[in-house]
Amino acid sequence: MRTITIAVPDHLPPTVTASDEDLARAYRLAAAIFWYDQELISQGKGAEIAGLSRAEFIDELGRANVSAIQTSVEELRAELEQAADARR
Repeated sequence: MRTITIAVPDHLPPTVTASDEDLARAYRLAAAIFWYDQELISQGKGAEIAGLSRAEFIDELGRANVSAIQTSVEELRAELEQAADARR
């Protein structure tokens, strides 16, 4: 695993920076949510990055108003068409 150093302003909300560990956790979660929302990583990888279970990560996605489903409307339509064709 890689380790990076990030310089952050001293004046962040106390709830985020209660400790250096809390700040690191918040950054990992924010990065995981962002990358998941950009469809760059899976839920499992997001959970791993954030140090959470997949269920906990899905809960965090909901808190961040990010959909846990990465299927487009077009993909859903195609799947429905395939299912309808299969039944014929």
